[in-house]
Amino acid sequence: MDVQQPLALLGGLSPAQFMRRHWHKKPLLVRQAIAGFKPLLARAELLELAGREGVESRFIQDKGGQWVLRHGPLARRSLPSLATPRWTALVQGVDLHHEGVHALMQQFRFVPEARLDDLMISYATDGGGVGPHFDNYDVFLLQGAGKRHWQIGQMCDSDSKLLEHADLRILADFQATDEWTLEPGDMLYLPPRLAHCGVAVDDCLTYSVGFR
Repeated sequence: MDVQQPLALLGGLSPAQFMRRHWHKKPLLVRQAIAGFKPLLARAELLELAGREGVESRFIQDKGGQWVLRHGPLARRSLPSLATPRWTALVQGVDLHHEGVHALMQQFRFVPEARLDDLMISYATDGGGVGPHFDNYDVFLLQGAGKRHWQIGQMCDSDSKLLEHADLRILADFQATDEWTLEPGDMLYLPPRLAHCGVAVDDCLTYSVGFR
């Protein structure tokens, strides 16, 4: 890959410019990073994958501020109805199970390959999300279907206060500084330790390309 060649995926920046200006430093919002993008898996296919043995998946639901987490396999009958708001199913490593998703991930090869982790896809019903949190890795968040409203906030560290929950790392204090609603084909890059919160508008599919 020519790292000096501007890419629509990066909003017209070349990979070299992106790595210099944004990587590990600051977020980047790209409208129509992949113009006309269509989900590579239908919702039903993703939920079927979440139910398989050997596939890492999670179910997260916000019940009025009480957060519920279950690890997969997630049998479809164990999930709430699609009309039930504020729940999310997340499937890790979809690139290992779907050729089209694997091909999509190749578009991010401008990042050193040793850092590339996996491509996760999440399905969320209206209002669904995983709460305000931060990650210790870089991530590109590509909107696949529907809309998701994103807020970003403060930089965090190991001393940042979390809600008391055995398994979820939800920030107790989240101060939003910017916000955007992403539609299919839009993408948001986030550096490590930046607080963020994404909430589904109606229902949506989001593709997350993560890097160590």
